[in-house]
Amino acid sequence: MAPLEPWEKVLVSADFKKTTHGRFTCVQCHGGTQSPDKETAHTGLIANPSAEGSGRCDMCHKDITAEYPNSLHASLAGYAVSMQARSVPENHLALEQAFNNHCSKCHTSCGDCHITQPQNVGGGLLEGHNFVKTPPMTRTCTACHGTRVGNEYLGKNEGIPGDVHFRQGRMNCVSCHEGATLHTTPEDARGNRYWGEQTPACEDCHQQVGASGDTIPQHVLHKDKLQCQVCHSVQYTSCDGCHVAISDKTNLPFYKTEGTYLTFFIGRNATDNPNRPYEYVVVRHVPASPTSYQYYGENLLPNFNLRPTWMYTTPHNIQRKTPQNSSCNSCHGNSDLFLTADKVKPEELEANRRVIVEDIPAPIPGQ
Repeated sequence: MAPLEPWEKVLVSADFKKTTHGRFTCVQCHGGTQSPDKETAHTGLIANPSAEGSGRCDMCHKDITAEYPNSLHASLAGYAVSMQARSVPENHLALEQAFNNHCSKCHTSCGDCHITQPQNVGGGLLEGHNFVKTPPMTRTCTACHGTRVGNEYLGKNEGIPGDVHFRQGRMNCVSCHEGATLHTTPEDARGNRYWGEQTPACEDCHQQVGASGDTIPQHVLHKDKLQCQVCHSVQYTSCDGCHVAISDKTNLPFYKTEGTYLTFFIGRNATDNPNRPYEYVVVRHVPASPTSYQYYGENLLPNFNLRPTWMYTTPHNIQRKTPQNSSCNSCHGNSDLFLTADKVKPEELEANRRVIVEDIPAPIPGQ
């Protein structure tokens, strides 16, 4: 995504006044004082009226703004859950400081999807302050979710085609992730997006899979035993060792990871979620490390081994035909595909005990 010129970021389109939102005065949403003097006009200015607590969007969109604080886009609760699950209460204050310095800017307001590009990619008006009902995929969705989801979906990883839903269906993010599911998060998934019901689920569109009359026997044999991505995704991004700190030179927060690489591994399902009953799922290495937050204190994650570092994942690079579904024995008996103990770092074996595959499914004779 090319950066915007400075004038592009702030110039309000002449068409804006013709829109519904253009009927409001600047002061009604942005505060400040109506005055020809710049300093006076900017007194009390609200730069981001859709930020939590400002109440500007509430004036017309009460139903959405009432639920939005429950959205993972707003709460970022997954970070806190993951941090605290590996820690102890006396460390939570230090971890909260780390979160506020390094993670909280991923918080998304209404305006970050419908008016501007996200602040973490430099901000700037999308269409001259005109409100955009459907967020443009590459300027909003994958501007944040780019390194993994965006690159996978759009086929930006060398040698790996983009997701078939994009290549052939030209589907954008909201084709599956509808507004209602982005504006709130079900109660049972507010700490982790994989804890609740699958929304979206592949079966929402592919209702014939595994059903009576399905002409593909593998769908019937593997239904509810394999996550769809086990057969229909290809290599995706894993990361190692994210560490955060404050720069001595700039006094700004920064992070760096020890490595980013492509993997495809099938592991055992450790989600304990009846909505995801699969025995085998694809797993991605997350960049957690026992020393990720050591800048903020020693041994802040003493219970690191309580959560896997190879986690349930849903790669966005779906293909109809993949190396592992080309024949039965492309998968059965193929140890290269499975997360076995020898592929896990020795210091992470205990954390991944429930995910590691001990016995590879045996080859099928004659296949």
